[in-house]
Amino acid sequence: MPPYSSDQPQTILIAASAAFDTDALGRQLARHGFEVLAVRRGDEALAAVRGGKVALALLDVVLSGSAQLELCPRLQQASNHPLPVFMLSSHPDDEERQHAQQAGATAYLPMSVNSEDLAEKILLHLQVIAPAPAQAGIPSVSTLEVNYHTVLADSQDAIVLMQRGSRRILDVNLRTRQLFGMTETELIQTDLLSLCPLLQPDGLPSEHVLDVGIERVMAGDAQSIELTMRHSAGRPIACELRMVPLTTAEHRLMHVRIIDVTPAKLAVALRDGKNALLEMVARGAAMNDTLNKLVTLIEGQLDGGYCTVMLLNPDGVTVHSAAGASMPPEYMNALNGLPIGPAAGSCGTAMFRKETVIVSDILNDPLWAPYRNAAAHYGLRACWSMPILLDNDTVLGSFAMYYKEVRAPQDEERYLIHTATHLAGIAIARTRREEELLRHREHLEDLVTARTAELRQAKEEAEHANEELSTALDNLSMTQEELVRRDKLAALGALVAGVAHELNTPIGNALTVAGSMSERTNELRRDLDAGLRKSVLAVYLEQAASADEIMLRNLNRAAALVDSFKRIAVDGAASQRGRFKLGDVVAQLLQSLQAELNRRQLDLIEDVEHWQEMDSYPGLLTQALHHLIDNSMVHAFDARPKERGSITLSAHDSGNGEIVITLSDNGAGIAEADLPRIYDPFFTTRMGAGGSGLGLYITHNIVTGVLGGRIEVASTPGHGTSVLLRLPKVAPL
Repeated sequence: MPPYSSDQPQTILIAASAAFDTDALGRQLARHGFEVLAVRRGDEALAAVRGGKVALALLDVVLSGSAQLELCPRLQQASNHPLPVFMLSSHPDDEERQHAQQAGATAYLPMSVNSEDLAEKILLHLQVIAPAPAQAGIPSVSTLEVNYHTVLADSQDAIVLMQRGSRRILDVNLRTRQLFGMTETELIQTDLLSLCPLLQPDGLPSEHVLDVGIERVMAGDAQSIELTMRHSAGRPIACELRMVPLTTAEHRLMHVRIIDVTPAKLAVALRDGKNALLEMVARGAAMNDTLNKLVTLIEGQLDGGYCTVMLLNPDGVTVHSAAGASMPPEYMNALNGLPIGPAAGSCGTAMFRKETVIVSDILNDPLWAPYRNAAAHYGLRACWSMPILLDNDTVLGSFAMYYKEVRAPQDEERYLIHTATHLAGIAIARTRREEELLRHREHLEDLVTARTAELRQAKEEAEHANEELSTALDNLSMTQEELVRRDKLAALGALVAGVAHELNTPIGNALTVAGSMSERTNELRRDLDAGLRKSVLAVYLEQAASADEIMLRNLNRAAALVDSFKRIAVDGAASQRGRFKLGDVVAQLLQSLQAELNRRQLDLIEDVEHWQEMDSYPGLLTQALHHLIDNSMVHAFDARPKERGSITLSAHDSGNGEIVITLSDNGAGIAEADLPRIYDPFFTTRMGAGGSGLGLYITHNIVTGVLGGRIEVASTPGHGTSVLLRLPKVAPL
């Protein structure tokens, strides 16, 4: 087959039923003028071949028809020139390979073939590139003592095996082909120096730098050198070459590991550039100088990109250019005064929407319809713009990246445009603030004079108001002291009245019985003088025994009331404090109450985390719980003696340093009108039936006072009552 020429077909057809990485293959073939056309059906493949522009076809076995693969010869017959067909199989086997050969296929390859390898096979078959010729004195991979190619094929670094002296490349791995954008065949037909520009960035010849570096490596003075190399597209690549000599009896070789340090250098340049820009902002440099410096910095990070900064005018509608030295001046001038809007190119739309706008193809995007011809005139094909915002609602301008080819941003470019927008916002906001400060400085004296007058008047008014407030405060203090004194007297009066009321009954009963017995004793004494009969003495003794019982019962009642009165003022200092387990307190309490619960035929359900520890007053806690349970037994179930009731005691850790204790019953409940008064001293719904009205009053004082907790009561008449205690694990000191 004669060498491939430029006037021959330039399309590589891919007919595959499944997804195929056409982009990767297209990038490999684009350097040689080929384009890739992908179709999904056999009729589409035949139509493309009949067009006469297909140089080679890649055909999926699945689309080839039956086992005879009849689409392959049909494609060759439809072409007006000899058409090579590479068959691609997802599950290659020998039988299918024979069918492919019988059908006239040029090659039979697995569908998973690497795009770089496939591109090289296509270029070799079309004779766009020539196979590397065997040269005398140059070792080949097959003559080496180890299979060097197999060992390094999967290395993540770019590896080159080079002959010392001639610098000829003997072998490369996949990463090397990707780094330089060349096929293996192209690389092994050249030498390492040809992958470098003539001169390095410092002006020294690349040949001199490479030779000196190799000499230093051979002398043991160094293991690596820095060298700027070149991509097949002409783009410079900053590299670090780490070399290891490999010497055998027959060959003088060099193992070269090529590390692309371009990203690291760009990162350092970006970091230093950002620091320099921030220093300019801090020094108060002119905004235009700062923005031009920013544009230059970002363009240095891009491969063929151009940057601009547009600012929104004070009218909030039109824009003007602020930076973009690499862009055509005529184009930048044409942007001045243009309005923003929903379809105003990339920059105007980004400012209007207040969000990033990505236009990958200017000529086919409706946002650029009004400006498409101007962009095409200057060769601009892609534009990505991000608004510069002072806050979520205030737009300052936009930062844009232009390219002369259709493309979408990569992650690195998105990061750069975000960084640039942030820095531009800092510079613009600083300038705006300085302008605002200048305006305020010009009017500062008038503002100070006016403000001084306002402050003087406010001071006079404040002094007058202060005098009135002082007088009112004095009156309020006097009134408050009087109210406190009255409240104390009222509380003391209520307490004294309650104590007197409660003690009056048992003491009155005792006095009545004592008076009656005094009269009986006098009568007995008179009978004794006249001659005492046995029957009279018996009656007296019977009356005395009854009187003793009545007096003892009433005096015990009075003593119990006095004891209750003493417990009204809970004194933590008189109570013993210590660390204890909650379960111990509950166990002792239930043991003392069990007999009474059994007598009243009540069930007590316990749900207590016994291991919970507290640093508090166990005696007072026991007293409070005893009052609550006693209150339930007396008030909740006495009115319903025939129904079996239950009392539930639960205690759990709330997780916020508190123990939550709940005591609930299914008894009669509390009337809604009585709930606000349950903590009042001497308030009881069983007046005259043994209730003193002090149980909940004392419990409230214990819980909210010494124990430092809170108490809450909820009740529904006929359905029961629930009392909730929230107690700190560590009681206040």
